[in-house]
Amino acid sequence: MDQCCPPPPLSLLCAILLCLPLAVIFTFTAPSATTSAAVSGGAATSPLPFTIPPPFTNHTTNTSQARKTLPHPKIKNLTAAAAATAAAAAADEAEDQILLNLASRVDPSPRPVKKLAFMFLATTSLPHAPLWEQFFSRAAAERYNIYIHAAADFAVPSGGAFANRTVPSRPTRRNTPTLIAAARRLLAHALLDDGANAVFALLSPSCVPLHSFGYTYRVLTKSRRSFVEILSNEPGAWERWAARGEHAMLPEVGFGDFRIGSQFWAVKRKHARVIVRDKRLWAKFQVACLRDDTCYPEEHYFPTLLSMVDPRGCTPCTLTHVDWRGSRGGHPRTYVADEVGPELIRALRRSRPRYGDEEVRSDGSNSSVTVVAGDRRRRHDPFLFARKFSPGALHRLLEIANDVIFKD
Repeated sequence: MDQCCPPPPLSLLCAILLCLPLAVIFTFTAPSATTSAAVSGGAATSPLPFTIPPPFTNHTTNTSQARKTLPHPKIKNLTAAAAATAAAAAADEAEDQILLNLASRVDPSPRPVKKLAFMFLATTSLPHAPLWEQFFSRAAAERYNIYIHAAADFAVPSGGAFANRTVPSRPTRRNTPTLIAAARRLLAHALLDDGANAVFALLSPSCVPLHSFGYTYRVLTKSRRSFVEILSNEPGAWERWAARGEHAMLPEVGFGDFRIGSQFWAVKRKHARVIVRDKRLWAKFQVACLRDDTCYPEEHYFPTLLSMVDPRGCTPCTLTHVDWRGSRGGHPRTYVADEVGPELIRALRRSRPRYGDEEVRSDGSNSSVTVVAGDRRRRHDPFLFARKFSPGALHRLLEIANDVIFKD
């Protein structure tokens, strides 16, 4: 048998040099068992060595098991609270929808003896209730109804015209659609309560009458139209339309359809039915705004809806006077006791409502313009109500009630 000769030293050296690069490549490219397991398990890749355990693992490197055994209670509690809030809101909306559906089916024509529905959107009290009591005491009971939407801490009157007139209510908050929902709820109850209700006037606790009941009744029942302020070219209109996002209102409410107006109006029975049966626009105005300083849903929903449905059936003005000169935080001027007297009431009566996009004139108020002497081509519907009057002004109002306010 032949014996093998050992390879020469030079050949052996060459073989070692040829194998060395392959060993280096294999060492740096072959994945470790730990890395393969992590990738196949779906865990996020990390530049850190996998020998360092993830935090909060209960001394185990099985991260999927760690997530099961150590939940994050704070996140879960927040989620549960949000879910509970959403569920409660959905239940409230479903309950309201039943009410609204019933109200939308009532007879659109009022009974022969027409009534006025006075709807107060109240908070803790009605500070001017004694003045309103005198207002209603001069009216026949078959000519009016009163409805109050109130906060939970509302002081329910124990007697008089306002006793037992509170409807089932829910909390309201400014800059939210809760104020729209409250007005729709008032309309629904008023429609279902009495088939004779022909005109529905929305009022605030700071509102006071400027005329007698008889005068107010004649103006509202003789008109064939609703009184709803409808403005389209107001400064900041685009920001208000886009308050929920630039495309949030589309396609139901394009910017060209968007309108602004006073929160307080007086609508005929047919328009009350339009409001309670609407679902299409209500779904858009329910969306929360991204910022509060451009979000006033109660000033947008009603003028937008009625402008889209029946603009010719509306006189585009409000019959509730308000003065925006010197306003603060989005609130109009408040009349205090020292300002109240016969001159103020007569001045408010002489003021002329602003109609649609009519130019604001010399008095600087967004809801009225000064009457131009001798100009008989213009409408001049009378203001029937005015706000805001402070609670402290009540005694001055009562002093001039008989001789001024209720004397037409």
